[in-house]
Amino acid sequence: MELKTKIHAEDGKQEIFITREFDLPLELLFKAYSEAELIEQWMGNKVLKLENKQHGGYEFQITNPQGDVVFKAHGAIHEFIPNQKIIRTFQMENTPFPAQLEYIQFEKLTDETSKITIHTIYQSVDYRDQMLKLPFAQGINMAHNRLQEIVNPLK
Repeated sequence: MELKTKIHAEDGKQEIFITREFDLPLELLFKAYSEAELIEQWMGNKVLKLENKQHGGYEFQITNPQGDVVFKAHGAIHEFIPNQKIIRTFQMENTPFPAQLEYIQFEKLTDETSKITIHTIYQSVDYRDQMLKLPFAQGINMAHNRLQEIVNPLK
């Protein structure tokens, strides 16, 4: 089955582009990326901190049934313009991956559809290539499918 979320990674570059069109109005797509309750539902993370403003920050984590932290990520928000863009850093804790920079653009296609483009820049081509060897594409596609499913009833 073809993945709806597309990842474009040009050889020899330390960046990727992630794009996805949603059957959601622009405002709802943006809410899914900016409201803690919705983020927790579609990403499966606990939102420990979310300061949607310039110089703000965020922190997400996932625990297993025993309560052990199995994933934790955090970052700084550099720009936050509702329904347009979020520019932030993203760093996973307890991994060899350094912080990456994410430019998240939101675009209205019609009154009922919208598109997201995420331009991610890694510290090196090697780190980018290591990330792409993980089940990254399937994971983000599954998360975006859940986003569509969870936010759809809010239309």
